Amino acid sequence: MINIRGTVISLHPLFVLVMLASVITGRFLELITLFIIVFIHELGHAFAAAALGCKVRSIQMLPFGGVAVIEENGGMTALKEITIALAGPLQNVIMIGLALLCKTLGLGEAAFLEYIIQGNMMIALFNLLPVLPLDGGKVLQAAISLVAPYHATLLWASRIGIVFSLIMVGYSLLPLLNGGGIQLNLLMIGMFLAYSNIEDLRNVHYRFLRFLVQRSELYEQSPESIGTAQPIVADSAKPLSDIMRLFKREKYHLIYVMNRRGSLMAVVPEQRVISSFFSTQDPLLYS
Repeated sequence: MINIRGTVISLHPLFVLVMLASVITGRFLELITLFIIVFIHELGHAFAAAALGCKVRSIQMLPFGGVAVIEENGGMTALKEITIALAGPLQNVIMIGLALLCKTLGLGEAAFLEYIIQGNMMIALFNLLPVLPLDGGKVLQAAISLVAPYHATLLWASRIGIVFSLIMVGYSLLPLLNGGGIQLNLLMIGMFLAYSNIEDLRNVHYRFLRFLVQRSELYEQSPESIGTAQPIVADSAKPLSDIMRLFKREKYHLIYVMNRRGSLMAVVPEQRVISSFFSTQDPLLYS
């Protein structure tokens, strides 16, 4: 474990075991090459995040890839999240370009350069699948948040991730129909991603509460970063939880409270709604 300016870089214990196994089986060069490719991929996320003013908490190398953990805050916009997510695959594209250039100029061993090209293509394409926590899943979630309320965004991103993970599992079992063997690596990754997204779906309520807490902190720390105003018209009897589920990530909401006759009773800023929700068991929309 290494700490560089507050960013913890670590190897998962299983990754260490995989490296030891590669030494025994004589595949260490291939593994260390993939390790470097994945590490550069994750550095792309880290540098992009740092350039956009986000803190990188850690980079962990896993047996099937790497994870750069970016500190979330209410100021993380969809554009920033998409930029950070795509910065990883961009490094793979750059490495493919450099390998192709070396191959064209006759620099280096052709077979090794081809392995680098294929490795980068595999890692880039895999990470662009629309499954959280992969880069494609993050891009999808950020894109959905531009048009849908954030609670619905969390639900749909997890649901889509589950569907694609199960497709991956099904594809890994497909050879069984022709009497072949299971694609064990793909099966394990698919099962891990399916489990991860199922857990995300089960915890949507808590993830949404964290989103609300971060918005509340943002009002105090950086009110100028609050997005453009968007009205929400709500009946006075509507529960606060239902109203907050209409909040969008990059909008500031004013809630127009109407009575049963359709008359305006009050205009309430969203931070008051959030504050009321957290301060009482049975909060009122207005007082």
